[in-house]
Amino acid sequence: MHGYVQIYTGDGKGKTTAALGVALRAAGAGLKVYVAQFMKKGHYSEIEALKQLEPQVRAEQFGSGRFVRGTPEAEDLTLARRGFEAVHAALISGAYDLVIADEAVVAVAGGLLDESDLLDLIARRPPAVELILTGRGATQALMAAADLVTEMRAFKHYFENGVTARKGIEY
Repeated sequence: MHGYVQIYTGDGKGKTTAALGVALRAAGAGLKVYVAQFMKKGHYSEIEALKQLEPQVRAEQFGSGRFVRGTPEAEDLTLARRGFEAVHAALISGAYDLVIADEAVVAVAGGLLDESDLLDLIARRPPAVELILTGRGATQALMAAADLVTEMRAFKHYFENGVTARKGIEY
């Protein structure tokens, strides 16, 4: 199998959902999957579902559990660096067919990772491994380095009418 680099970006809902849909499809085909979630920590329903697919699918979170706004704190930077190192190790290990770095693009936009970190991941990706990066604000350089870029665009969202995140749907 030849792998490619996919990016799901944009201000619309569905970036993580799209990436995890590919993970589910890959697992169903017998492929090994690694998922790293940047900037997230907690009992997200997708993590609970992915745990049921272990050891074929491995999922880890690299976030403090609080929203990062403004200048990141030292803990946020440390967790992002650990996440990057884990993704890099998974990518080159030969143990996984699909590696997902969920919210890694936002980690760049938020100053937790450098754009060069993700460009380095793309450059070091073994040809047989599929790599998916998600998050708002993908840079032109990241999009140019990817093989597939999908922009989720928000037209209408029920959050605008006061609907909060619902378990099993948004988290």
